[in-house]
Amino acid sequence: MAISIPDLHRLSLLYGVEFWRRFNRCAAIGRISALRFAGAMPDRLVVAPIDLRMADAHIAAEIYAGRFAMAGRMIDTGGESPFQMDIQDQAFLRSLHSFGWLRHMRAADHELAFANARALVDDWISVEGRRLNGFSYRPEIVATRLIAWFSHSPIVLRGADHGFYRRFLRSIALQTRYLRRVSASLPIGSTRFQTRIALAMASLCLPASQGTIRAAARNLDHEFDQQILADGGHISRNPMVLIELLTDLLPLRQTYVNTGQNPPRNMAAGMDRLFSALRFFRHASGELALFNGASAVSADRMLAVLRYDETSGAPFREMPHSNYQRLSVGDVVVLADTGAPPSGIASETAHAGCLSFEMSSGANRYIVNAGAPVFRDPDHVEFSRMTAAHSTVVLNDTSSLRFSQSSYLGPIVTGGVSKVDVESLDEAGKHQGFSATHNGYATQMKLLHRRKIRLLASGHEVQGRDYILGPDGNAPSPDNPAVAVARFHVHPSIVVNRDEDGAVSLTAADGENWRFLARDLTPEIEEDVHFADLAGARASKQIALTFKVGETPEIAWKLVRTVLPRARD
Repeated sequence: MAISIPDLHRLSLLYGVEFWRRFNRCAAIGRISALRFAGAMPDRLVVAPIDLRMADAHIAAEIYAGRFAMAGRMIDTGGESPFQMDIQDQAFLRSLHSFGWLRHMRAADHELAFANARALVDDWISVEGRRLNGFSYRPEIVATRLIAWFSHSPIVLRGADHGFYRRFLRSIALQTRYLRRVSASLPIGSTRFQTRIALAMASLCLPASQGTIRAAARNLDHEFDQQILADGGHISRNPMVLIELLTDLLPLRQTYVNTGQNPPRNMAAGMDRLFSALRFFRHASGELALFNGASAVSADRMLAVLRYDETSGAPFREMPHSNYQRLSVGDVVVLADTGAPPSGIASETAHAGCLSFEMSSGANRYIVNAGAPVFRDPDHVEFSRMTAAHSTVVLNDTSSLRFSQSSYLGPIVTGGVSKVDVESLDEAGKHQGFSATHNGYATQMKLLHRRKIRLLASGHEVQGRDYILGPDGNAPSPDNPAVAVARFHVHPSIVVNRDEDGAVSLTAADGENWRFLARDLTPEIEEDVHFADLAGARASKQIALTFKVGETPEIAWKLVRTVLPRARD
């Protein structure tokens, strides 16, 4: 497909911005070498932050046996060092070099596990410690590794000899200086935020001057200002980032308290906003909505963060800066994406799911998006970003966003949706609702997609309408050949059947039932894939409504609850 003139201009600008960023980074960093980042070695660690991530002592036993299960893959080292093996799986390498698995050693709580942790850390220092320019020195990996080393230093250093103690502290100091230098040249986004968290933690965990502590706090303040929107969302529009940031910010906040230092001035208010946004994206079941890169999150991890939520009140009706809608009555929740993607590097996890929605009732999620894969399989990541993987309308099997295929730019958005008009349809005592129109197909097909969704005040019915419009907002020409498909992805836990009258029945394990009906169209039940599952991609079902734009520019559908869930003992 030929690139349109607006997309060509946008692509040229993106290449120019990326070239200038890389040039400035090279100028700021200079020649990378261990000698260049050498400096005074700290004589001790001041404090060890907590780690909120869940740990499993059984995993420590597997690691001791040489079996490393990470990122959905198991590698048996056979007695070799995992850091000297030729491993091509980047997701596995990211987990390995980040050292988050040290928490499992701590959970094992015995000297053998601690000695194994120390040996693996020492092995990494010997193999990778002075390269400074390999995979293990990507800024996001250095940041997570430093946080893990600080948090689990008590078990790594327990029983250590003087030589290892010095090597460990020297490596931490080297990585901290390296990260401090590269962080200034990073583009705005979650990676830069994470590096600022790691550097603030380093300023507290290592002996440091008050000037160093204040400088790290100011830099973190800057990230709150730049990246956390007024409604609490992150500029990436990815709900998953909220959990990732809070998981590291909460221990950092407590470390400021434990060391008697003043936290960054924006930290308290910024974290309150993050908690409010996280509540917005939770279904009644407690699970996270699957928009723009979000994936499955274990209940334990979610609760480990939310137990520190001191904010109060119900979730917002909408997020006007992040551009999402939330309709809720009782235990029924409808969440919808009504925003354009962010620009530049902040769009690297954006999905082509504009006007997609999810619907849950109580403990059950019924209509969902396919979500991002938990384990970063490149093919699955690519498919999960397509419009077809979202509960919205697709035209001519084409996504509403276009993504860069260039390794130079990375997987950022290069075209598609640039404008979304949103209008509230709330009517007190009758329904909550919204109307939204996006222009993702305007350049390629001269068409707009408008969606209206209402949740009735009874909580038993969700009504939807989809319109395909010409660029002037009117119905397209009757001879327009475009074919549209409205997809409704069903959560894998829901049983899908066709009723005698042609409607589709959606039944949960607790007996709750919703029926999907469409006016003048027969819903088709199709095979589907749900990417966002902790066990990996799962087979599921989807409901599809196919229509020709010229003949049927408007469709109507609804979800009606017919059976309430069984009471639990």
